[in-house]
Amino acid sequence: MAYTYSKIASVTVGSGGSPTVNFIAIPQNYTDLLIFMSVRGTSNFASAGNVSYIKPNGSNVGLSRRIIYGTGTASGSDPGSDWAAYITPSDYTANTFSNSSVYIPNYAGSANKSVSIDSVNENNATAAQMLLGAGLWSNTSFITSLEFSLAAGSFAQYSTFTLYGIKAEV
Repeated sequence: MAYTYSKIASVTVGSGGSPTVNFIAIPQNYTDLLIFMSVRGTSNFASAGNVSYIKPNGSNVGLSRRIIYGTGTASGSDPGSDWAAYITPSDYTANTFSNSSVYIPNYAGSANKSVSIDSVNENNATAAQMLLGAGLWSNTSFITSLEFSLAAGSFAQYSTFTLYGIKAEV
């Protein structure tokens, strides 16, 4: 089976940063969604400035996830009631950005929605984080919007988010 990727939308954060990034009115004519993120935050690590949250249809109700992570000095597994990706906080190496991919299969189907997340932030030091995550939105609604927000601070200028639709061709 061949797959066709189509760029739906892209957002680059401007001067002054932004506390949220939104994709709205997501078309329902694709099989899956894929989001690539290259992100830096304006808050430091101690302020929880290394986590971005993802809300389908603006909701954080019915979300669950399990991640495995590594930090450069530790590793582990963590359950949670959110969808999250690591970002590069302001006190990490200057001018570096995290890289994440968020894959949502069957986003327009009538079943609960799953997600897989692959995320790493950059730092020229021992402390840096990577995670692999799987999550579920216990909701049968079509995903028509995605909101990205932070635990603290804003997305820094030049942070980018690109949304792709994937069609399965039989």
